[in-house]
Amino acid sequence: MSRWPETSEDAGPVYVREKGKLFVIGSQISKSKTRPFGLFSKGFSVELCMNQGDACKQREKPYFFTYTEQGSLRYSAKPLFILTLDLIANNIQHVDSLIGFPEQVAEKLFAAAEVRQKFHAPGSGLASLQKFTEAYGDLMLSSLCLRGRHLLVSEKLEEIMSFQGLRSLDLSHCKLGDEHELIGHFTTDALSSLTELYLKDNCLSDAGIRKMTAPVRVLHRGLGSLTVLDMSDNPGVTDLGVTFLFAFKTLNFLDISGTGIKDAAVKKIEARYGLKHSKDPLLQFDHVNCTTRGWAEQLFDQWESRLAAAIKPKETPKSRAAAQQFYGKEKIIPEKDLDVCAVQNPLTNQPKRLQFYRTTEQKVGLPSGHITGHGSIKRPHKEETQACPTPSSKRPCLSLSEQDWELLNSY
Repeated sequence: MSRWPETSEDAGPVYVREKGKLFVIGSQISKSKTRPFGLFSKGFSVELCMNQGDACKQREKPYFFTYTEQGSLRYSAKPLFILTLDLIANNIQHVDSLIGFPEQVAEKLFAAAEVRQKFHAPGSGLASLQKFTEAYGDLMLSSLCLRGRHLLVSEKLEEIMSFQGLRSLDLSHCKLGDEHELIGHFTTDALSSLTELYLKDNCLSDAGIRKMTAPVRVLHRGLGSLTVLDMSDNPGVTDLGVTFLFAFKTLNFLDISGTGIKDAAVKKIEARYGLKHSKDPLLQFDHVNCTTRGWAEQLFDQWESRLAAAIKPKETPKSRAAAQQFYGKEKIIPEKDLDVCAVQNPLTNQPKRLQFYRTTEQKVGLPSGHITGHGSIKRPHKEETQACPTPSSKRPCLSLSEQDWELLNSY
């Protein structure tokens, strides 16, 4: 009878099969499986944002929601055109040029960039605006009314000068003066398309008119298409300044009320230039239909609202006002402030209305000779022929002063 060995050393290793796997009895192999160690938990997520700022900007959702007829909420994906338009509008400062871009798409692109306030940025706002003004011209602005908005003119001067193809510009009551940059900007090709210009109450004199008309008189460029001109309420304009206005050959309506022009100059305008003095006020100078029209119409309103919010009126302390009232002191206006630009009382000083117009027969074009008030061609007198001994039959003799030559050399 056989016996099992008492020790496991005599019998050797014993193998047992369990669940399809072979094990050795007495081994220290752990049947439990260890799960791999993970660095992050299952619900952990990471969001990467590539932005210049430290804060992560929230991206726009690529969908929008609407309501069905039953009143339930329905999500719809944005079209690819809208997604592309938003991408370009958010990065409009990186666009090289928009020349040749379709106008229908460009109008929507400008509106999208305007909503994102891309034209208000101090660094890239002007450059972004110039991309549209260079490519689309009068579609951006065909008419601009800045009547009495002198603060907007001074703060946004570079933006205003970037617009091209304007046909109507109203700068009344802006107190520009003869040395303002806009007066020199009138002589450039950017405003050669102007047909209506309103410069009422701008502290202009004969020097400003000479500077504004020098390219038209000599180089035949600049404001050569002007048909309506308002120079009223500028006391510094005299009879000498009227002679410079004769360079505007296409002028049909002229307002020089409230200036220093005498009656002799009025007769010269009627006889030499062919304009008739109107007894009734003309509708061209009532400033009713002068508005801002174009894609950038709302942009000027946004600029003005921002400037109004930034400037707070400085209130006079109550104690100081009470002390001045107690001692009976009044604010003394220095004499240097009482210049030609001072506001005049309309009840005491009502300027004579000097508005001129051209008849329908004369609006077609001007002949080479001088036109009188009756429409006949006036030949030069003998005294005029002696002043110019060898005049050309096609081009009149031009007498330029030293100041005119200095202006021409500056271009």
